Amino acid sequence: MTVETKRVALVTGASSGIGEAAAHELLAAGFAVYGTGRRAVAGEKRDGVVFLPLDVTDDGSVAAAVGEVLDRSGRIDVLVNNAGFGIAGAAEESSVEQAQALFDTNLFGAIRMTRAVLPQMRKQGSGRVINLSSVLGLVPAPFGALYAATKHAVEGYSESLDHEVREHGVRVLLVEPAYTRTSFDTNAVPADQPLPIYAGRRRVSDALIADAIKGGDEPSVVGRVILAAATDSRPKLRYPAGPLARRVSKLRRYAPPTLVDKQIRKINRLSGAPENQ
Repeated sequence: MTVETKRVALVTGASSGIGEAAAHELLAAGFAVYGTGRRAVAGEKRDGVVFLPLDVTDDGSVAAAVGEVLDRSGRIDVLVNNAGFGIAGAAEESSVEQAQALFDTNLFGAIRMTRAVLPQMRKQGSGRVINLSSVLGLVPAPFGALYAATKHAVEGYSESLDHEVREHGVRVLLVEPAYTRTSFDTNAVPADQPLPIYAGRRRVSDALIADAIKGGDEPSVVGRVILAAATDSRPKLRYPAGPLARRVSKLRRYAPPTLVDKQIRKINRLSGAPENQ
């Protein structure tokens, strides 16, 4: 086993988008960086990042990836739980099985990875787990309810776990992006039980999300915030990433609930009463 003199970071979902940006920011800051992807070839290097295959829904795959990092570098200082996806449609349009698959990646994938690295971090007496949440972990998301539910769950899990492991030198931190220029919308899985009554609203929602992503932050904005969470001498629990995320975070904390409700409906072009079908 090699004893790594650099700090070591492991980033899930590092093939593109936010994960790729985070890996590059950490690498530039002097970390030895391992990135993962479902179809990655073990040990291949991409611009200095060592890639490993990983399916966060599979216990054996998680154990193998974390074990490989420890065999190669002997430590893990930062875990970035970034792997995840979305579902496009109303909550009622997804089967329970589809909802479970979403949670298995977005929430339980992060839990699996965190459980795999915590023994080593406790042994080191240091480490940071950085979980990618979203502003949708703070506010409602019509026609994105299941994705928002996974992020609300990630928020609760992270904040609770942070209190449990802090005495062992480990911190669990949240990075909360808003809309980011990635392929998130095009990679979203369609709801598997679509209903005609929601078709019109779903089309409006899909268009709004596509426009928001097109005008969103570059992934590098979020990557720099992840680096800050990884390196701050006095880390914060939550790191909103980008101007919109900071505004939403403040809105959620300080605005009256009725105002938040009205803003959500206005932004999503939802009427106050059911429309005639």
